[in-house]
Amino acid sequence: MMHRLFIVGDSTAARKEACKKPMAGWGEYLADYLDAPVSIINKAINGRSTKSFLAEGHWAAIEQELRAGDYVFIQFGHNDEKKEDPLRYTDPAHEYRRNLLHYIGTARRLGGIPVLLTPVSRRRFMNADVPDPLAVGLYPAAMRETAAETGTPLLDIFAASQQLLQMMGHEHSEQLFMHLPQGNHPNYPEGIADDTHFSEEGAQHIARLVAETIAQSAALSGLHPYLRAT
Repeated sequence: MMHRLFIVGDSTAARKEACKKPMAGWGEYLADYLDAPVSIINKAINGRSTKSFLAEGHWAAIEQELRAGDYVFIQFGHNDEKKEDPLRYTDPAHEYRRNLLHYIGTARRLGGIPVLLTPVSRRRFMNADVPDPLAVGLYPAAMRETAAETGTPLLDIFAASQQLLQMMGHEHSEQLFMHLPQGNHPNYPEGIADDTHFSEEGAQHIARLVAETIAQSAALSGLHPYLRAT
């Protein structure tokens, strides 16, 4: 039996075009940890929030594709933070949660299995050893609360990625993100210092964390037989 797994989210998960490489999203590598018959359909889009993904019709298009038994992995938060952009910003205590409820309710109505993923941590440290627990504001907490209130499976990727950052430390964790000096890569001739978007190595690490949290989730036992060793 074929299992389909949709990824719904932002640039931290989205597939990157050749002109953006070596930037990558974790959704590009999740298939490395899940065997057939799991088919991963990555619908994450750069720059989207829970609000803009809905408003632009991307979720409506997914609704047309969803079938009973499909998994829907939902991860937003980074762009919901953007107060300067009313087309994307959502209050974590209200609109963000309402949007998540819409995704959950619609997926369930269509027979899908919604799964909430807290947003991956930005590389932001309080000191050399301690990642900032508010690196994506209050959105991870709001995601956890929504999952608990609705009985939705939760993969706490924010917590897992914070642990990874703490283990690697401020200096060494830079390699997980888009840090390139001037003249190092033709796609970034002026260089880049970006602590939100992942390098290919970083995206692979996060995909592994997603697989590990799936393995730890009793609610996602239907995927366990297809997980590869991490």
